[in-house]
Amino acid sequence: MKKGLLFIAALTSAGLYAQQYVHQVLIANEGYFDFQTNAIVEPATIGSYNPATQTYVVVDTLDGQRFSSDVIIDGDFYFVAADTKIFKYNLNTHQEVGSIVLPGVRNLAIAGNKLIATRGEYLQTFDSYLQVFDKNTLQLIAALDTNNGPKWATQNIVVVNNTAYVAVNNAYEWGNEKGLIGQLDLNTLTYGAEIDLGAEGKNPDNMFLYNNELYTVNNKDWSGASVSKISLNGAVNTQNLANAITGCGTSALRDDKLVYQISMENTLNDYNLLDMSYVGPVAGITNNFYELAQEPVNGFLYTSSTDFFSQGMVQIYDVNNTLSHQFAVGVSPGTIVFDLRSNVGLDENTDNLGVWPNPSTGVFQINGLGTNQTYQIANTTGQIILTSQSNSIDLSNFESGIYFLNTEKSSVKLIKH
Repeated sequence: MKKGLLFIAALTSAGLYAQQYVHQVLIANEGYFDFQTNAIVEPATIGSYNPATQTYVVVDTLDGQRFSSDVIIDGDFYFVAADTKIFKYNLNTHQEVGSIVLPGVRNLAIAGNKLIATRGEYLQTFDSYLQVFDKNTLQLIAALDTNNGPKWATQNIVVVNNTAYVAVNNAYEWGNEKGLIGQLDLNTLTYGAEIDLGAEGKNPDNMFLYNNELYTVNNKDWSGASVSKISLNGAVNTQNLANAITGCGTSALRDDKLVYQISMENTLNDYNLLDMSYVGPVAGITNNFYELAQEPVNGFLYTSSTDFFSQGMVQIYDVNNTLSHQFAVGVSPGTIVFDLRSNVGLDENTDNLGVWPNPSTGVFQINGLGTNQTYQIANTTGQIILTSQSNSIDLSNFESGIYFLNTEKSSVKLIKH
């Protein structure tokens, strides 16, 4: 299962309101590696899709890498995790800036100047499953060994305030899957107490933050799937997914719901995260998907499909679940990332919203909202952390930084000190 959406906002000066747009969509194609012949048949590639012109181009081939597993954007750069290396690219030119050799690298996250990487590989063990690098120089800062860090293979990472939450699943050792959420203190780089997701929460394969709580989608022992809600104080609520008989194929956060698909099925399902209940099939979207990601400006759902050896496609569905466009990409398009930027001076704040104080230490007041007008608050990793109609926003429990208040017509940048 692949990750949900990520994006980066090009920041403007404090207090300036600007309309956001998707400049490009990065797509990581995992390629095709034949394990029987030990040969790379179709190489892993990185592609860029321009929504304005509806054109797609391959920007780099990951030579010598059997697959890619993650992409994240940070400022003017993006990072790719690919089998045995982490690559750093210029976001505008797609030129490689540098790389790190790290066999088994899986997922990446940025916290300040730190680049955090998780690890795991089939039939391999490592002396460290969690490493931290300087994102600017790519120098190693810390490699937490199995005595001082996770003891098993790790995957997704979510950063909240000064803590990196790490999914520990041991997914590459059949029959010994784990369901733990580790906590890395980003100030001291010490690994703290692990949160146990319980017997039904093993093998977390996707993790995201919503409404100031962590959620994981779990593959269990590959015979079923579940969802876990984890409060930041450590309380856990795990529920089995309806009709999950073969493990979860892919999932993502879409507005205020989890959308997911069971492996080998064509039905896309909705799941209510607030009350942890199955909603039903998503009308109008039927296909066997490999990746799901919601574009945060217009709310379009990007999906991918593949035969795993010769071709891959990306489909774009609008908010009414109508297929608006599709295009060919590489084999096994497994990560879709949105490069979000600001149109300074163009269609700025068409809702005429006012937010004050801005910057704020936590509480923002909103003027200009329409009656029952809904808005969303997103962070710079693209996660929607709050949906509301209130005239007051309280971000006191979130880390300092940049957030965005998004309506159907405009976007306002919030600065929290």
